[in-house]
Amino acid sequence: MPGSRDGEEQTLKKHRIDHIVPGGIAEELNLKPGDWLLSINGQEVGDVFDYHYLCNEEYLTVEVERKGGEIWELEIEKEYEEDLGIGFENGLMDEYKSCCNRCIFCFIDQMPPGMRETLYFKDDDSRLSFLQGNYVTLTNMKEHDISRIIDYKLGPINISVHTTNPELRCKMLNNRFAGEALKKIDRLYEAGIPLNGQIVLCKGVNDKEELERSIRDLTRYLPVMESVSVVPEGLSRFREGLYPLEPFTKADAGQVIDAIERWQRVCYEEHGLHFVHASDEWYLLAERELPQEERYDGYLQLENGVGMLRLLEEEFSQALEEEFSQALKEGTVSIATGLLAAPSIRRLAERLTERYPGRRVTVYSIENRFFGERITVSGLLTGRDLVEQLAGKELGDRLLLPCNLLRSGEEVFLDDMTLTEMKNTLQVPIDIVESNGRHLMECMLK
Repeated sequence: MPGSRDGEEQTLKKHRIDHIVPGGIAEELNLKPGDWLLSINGQEVGDVFDYHYLCNEEYLTVEVERKGGEIWELEIEKEYEEDLGIGFENGLMDEYKSCCNRCIFCFIDQMPPGMRETLYFKDDDSRLSFLQGNYVTLTNMKEHDISRIIDYKLGPINISVHTTNPELRCKMLNNRFAGEALKKIDRLYEAGIPLNGQIVLCKGVNDKEELERSIRDLTRYLPVMESVSVVPEGLSRFREGLYPLEPFTKADAGQVIDAIERWQRVCYEEHGLHFVHASDEWYLLAERELPQEERYDGYLQLENGVGMLRLLEEEFSQALEEEFSQALKEGTVSIATGLLAAPSIRRLAERLTERYPGRRVTVYSIENRFFGERITVSGLLTGRDLVEQLAGKELGDRLLLPCNLLRSGEEVFLDDMTLTEMKNTLQVPIDIVESNGRHLMECMLK
């Protein structure tokens, strides 16, 4: 039976339990949603990383405050790293850390007014780097944060480097501490914490000689730093009053690719890794073929658009070689996607219809009229742009849309239009395609 310490004053930070995992340790101990976790082995639980680190041990003393205020002290014996089966209201078990920078290329600063509040929140929380793959600038990380990453052996951490020139980094991030923050990379490197880097390239700012310098400097962290992506600035039409940035041209993109591929050869010869990668946008802008699969080192930077189209093509090709198990009826499907991916999707559709002549696939390129024509990725398309540009088109038996058009876990587009509203307006069934080539092929043939 748990012991109780009614009335004893609690000074430790506490966390409200949101749900209990069926069949887990917490359910066996009769813990309930609405109870509060107080401490583990007498130590305060600051956030989710403290929780998981402290829970790793085989023997635990867990303090819990029940709904009525009664304090339980639970003695738990379990397997090493076995979870307690507790879910909390906030995934971080703490407040999210907002960004303290004003980056000259920040896309959130290019958002128009009147959109949902969450779209204006700038996070720069190192914990989200481990949990969700977010990239962080290191500018608001304290000594405690760095030490805890090292002590807990967390990794990899994804870092928005942008430039290794300290003075230029201060200018780009509009933060006088941004250059000094680069020294934290040294601490993490020396501790052997796996790293990934990101460079958002701005024309006339951190490109050309500055890009060469940044890549050269970052190669010193190999192989602890496993990859660096170079992605172009995203420029919406809402840039009034912001730093005057210009879009890259086809010739610019070619120069960026040439520099990156030159460094890839050097890094591969010395370390067996290509290390620095150009995002797909550069190759499409330069009208060059995408690199072959082996050049992506296992697709370490998919979240930055590095190799997404190559991986999609490889998965699609593999699936296309197999026999489709379901009876195939003649019919027509349509696909809507952003300008960036449309040519690649159209080529895949042509290959499919060659093998399955009874199936017709029409691919529609959707221009981003909301943010402006320079924004070509599908994930920033609004429901309104889709509806307006698909209205009156021949959509066939079904319309296929990529999953990144919708808010995570919901059927809501960027502008709060719902999937149901779109179906009703366009009068066509809509299937959401997962981010893999096999599912794309299956949806085309469904």
